[in-house]
Amino acid sequence: MHCSGGLSSKSEKPHSVDKMASTFQEDSYPMDILAESDSELFWEMTKRYYSSLLQQSPSSHEFFSTTDGKQVKIGISSVSRIPLYRDDSEHSILVLMNPQCKETGLAVYLNKSWWPIEDILKTSNSLKDGLIPVQSFGERVVLFVLNCFIFGALEKGAEDEDAAFFVPHSSREDAKIFWQNGEAVAFYTVKPKGCLCDVSTSQCYLLPVLDTAFVRRSHRRRGLMTMMLQDFCQRFSAYDALGISYPLSSAMFRVCQKFLQSHPEEQDRLWEVEAPGDWSQRENIWLQIQLRQRMSVRAVHEAPKDSFKEEKGCSVKGDVEETSSQSSVCQIIEGVVDVPNLDKASEVGLDRKETSASNDCKEKVAQKLMDPLSLVKYPNKRKHKKDDSGDSSCKQCKSGS
Repeated sequence: MHCSGGLSSKSEKPHSVDKMASTFQEDSYPMDILAESDSELFWEMTKRYYSSLLQQSPSSHEFFSTTDGKQVKIGISSVSRIPLYRDDSEHSILVLMNPQCKETGLAVYLNKSWWPIEDILKTSNSLKDGLIPVQSFGERVVLFVLNCFIFGALEKGAEDEDAAFFVPHSSREDAKIFWQNGEAVAFYTVKPKGCLCDVSTSQCYLLPVLDTAFVRRSHRRRGLMTMMLQDFCQRFSAYDALGISYPLSSAMFRVCQKFLQSHPEEQDRLWEVEAPGDWSQRENIWLQIQLRQRMSVRAVHEAPKDSFKEEKGCSVKGDVEETSSQSSVCQIIEGVVDVPNLDKASEVGLDRKETSASNDCKEKVAQKLMDPLSLVKYPNKRKHKKDDSGDSSCKQCKSGS
């Protein structure tokens, strides 16, 4: 959800002379200041400030200025504590919420100052350009803002209706941020093979899985999502199979289609998977594309001839270009399905040799390709559903478990 009203270009500089504030430079941004070594001091300062808000007098006059001249009062009723990491409830950052739109954040309290959301995504470090692994504490904060506020509220539109809201990532999430012209504009995260599917289970991922991905609206249709998908495939080139979290949004499905058409060598490697990624939990993405194309052609052949009357202003070329354009949202699902406990799941590998399970899986899909009418409902099988307490399958997009 996006509310009217801009944000100030930069909040007031802190005047403290403590260790953290003394590193502040005129042209610096929070990302440049918050090094990994500063994290404990950061949490201490945040708790201290929140305690002061609890004791704040109702007549207090602390405000945050927006670009349209509005003053937003800073108080305990307008400040929310939000966990920075999904697996750490003890450490929360302070977010000033928009009083007209409670789901939208205006600023984040960092380094003894309230910083507009947009400024948190900036850096004065000219070396940050392209895809950079997330390592420092400051980069974790940038990832959180991109994930939960930019996509989660400001830039989630109608075209993303089949994409679930992203939940905060873990404190050690394998992630990369794409930097361009001093701003963070995209990211993607990976669940490496052998990592736990969830803290509450002993199941581990059986293959590397592209879990979440996002590109800002201002940088869409420039090939960034395809570029990140290619980077993911190159990073794990030693693996015979790679996964993308189930279910794929329609936008991500189009990205995969374009990528696999231009990179045929990856067609046998990319699978739509449910955690932990057993063969019974995989669907080859390229075969799904072929199925949809065959069924589409069959539907056209069987449609009444009257439905093909030419209409003015209808451009087939335009439709094709729109379908192949770069989209921006990769659906998040980190769910754990109910399968037998895998005592040594992390040791289960993907041999370069094809397993019998792999052959059986491919033979079944090949048989389906020969008779597409038997799968009339197949394309809708992966449709994303709202959280259902009665369903034991993957639904971490809502619960954050």
